Amino acid sequence: MQKETILIIGSNGQIGTELAEELKKIYGTENVICSDIKEPKNQVAPFEILDIMDKNRMYFILKKYNVTQVYLLAAMLSATGEKNPKFAWELNMQSLFNVLDAAKEKLINKVYWPSSIAVFGPSTPKQNTPQYTIMEPNTIYGISKQAGERFCEYYFQKYRVDVRSIRYPGLIGWKSAPGGGTTDYAVHIYHEALKNKSYACFLNAETTLPMMYMPDALRATIDLMQADADKVKIRSSYNIAGVSFNPEEIAASIRKHIPEFTISYQSDFRQSIADSWPQSINDNEANEHWGWKAEFDLEKMTDDMLTNLNASYISKN
Repeated sequence: MQKETILIIGSNGQIGTELAEELKKIYGTENVICSDIKEPKNQVAPFEILDIMDKNRMYFILKKYNVTQVYLLAAMLSATGEKNPKFAWELNMQSLFNVLDAAKEKLINKVYWPSSIAVFGPSTPKQNTPQYTIMEPNTIYGISKQAGERFCEYYFQKYRVDVRSIRYPGLIGWKSAPGGGTTDYAVHIYHEALKNKSYACFLNAETTLPMMYMPDALRATIDLMQADADKVKIRSSYNIAGVSFNPEEIAASIRKHIPEFTISYQSDFRQSIADSWPQSINDNEANEHWGWKAEFDLEKMTDDMLTNLNASYISKN
């Protein structure tokens, strides 16, 4: 069995922070190289400074460590991207080309690149959104992810690049801060519930969105990357589903633990982004092809989030 050496690009982010921990458990700390544009506060070696727009620097790191797999997590997310659309497009697309080209040139064997439910748009069916459907995204993040999906499939078909992808729903975790997405409220709300017993939400009460707890997202990512190549039949990106809820429903689940918790609503520009996205996702293909199934529902997630966040706050004080 070939030794795997993994490079995570964008390891300081919400996903990268936790994915690095899981991959180190599987492949060994020395075989998982983290990289980002700046060093994290709690750096764990090996770590390399990397601006993903610098292709030469990335190639140097790939050769230095004899990297076999790349997880490309660097991106500008939905809400942040709307403030600087031109740079968001350049970052999200050029980073993908740099990594796909490295795989095309046989510097690496396998690529993971995350897509998003942002590839869908206002004309997409809202309920039980299928794998194959109309996709007319209206955010620069969604447009770049849709284009990225097409290029992933193109590089697979034309150059046989082993690239794999998941359309993440909103991701919720307690170990790191979110990175500027429209679904970030579902992380902030738990912090504010513990600290202030109240939360002002930037989406309205009825905004139902597909979400996923981080342990499920990490398991899906690693399971897909470890699946036999012949089981990965979709090379654009797979739908995966976790749990769908709105702010009022997540608030109700928190009140079962913190009865005095209150929520208010002050919707902003992110509301129109959320309104363009699906409310629930059909992930039959992921289930049939490589056995995907979520484990966490809303109640189980809330219990785990509050337990771990509370323990984290206690340890810091």
